[in-house]
Amino acid sequence: MGQAIVMAVLVDEAALTLEELAQACAVEPDWVVQHVRTGILLQDASPHSGGWRFSSADLVRARRLCQIERDFEANDDVAALVVDLSEEISRLRRKLNAAGVR
Repeated sequence: MGQAIVMAVLVDEAALTLEELAQACAVEPDWVVQHVRTGILLQDASPHSGGWRFSSADLVRARRLCQIERDFEANDDVAALVVDLSEEISRLRRKLNAAGVR
C-alpha cells in the first residue's frame, strides 16, 4: 500500500506531455487536443514552455473519458458530464467520511 502512494506522488511530480498522455490513453494526440480546447481536459489550458503538461489526475480523467466514449458511444459532452458527476460523488464521499458520516 505504501508503494502505491509513493508511485502516485512521483507521477504527480512528473507531468506528462501531450504525446505521452495520448499514448497512455491509446488515443491520437488530436483527441487530447480536442478535449483540451473544449475545456473537458486540463482546466488550465495555457501551454507551458514546451507544450501542455498533464498531471496524474488529468491522466485518470482522460482514461475515464476514453472509456465512457468507447463503451457507451457517448459524445464528448455526455462523457464529460458522466466524469464530472463521478468526480463530484467521490469528493462528497470523501467529505462525508472525513466528517465521520457513513
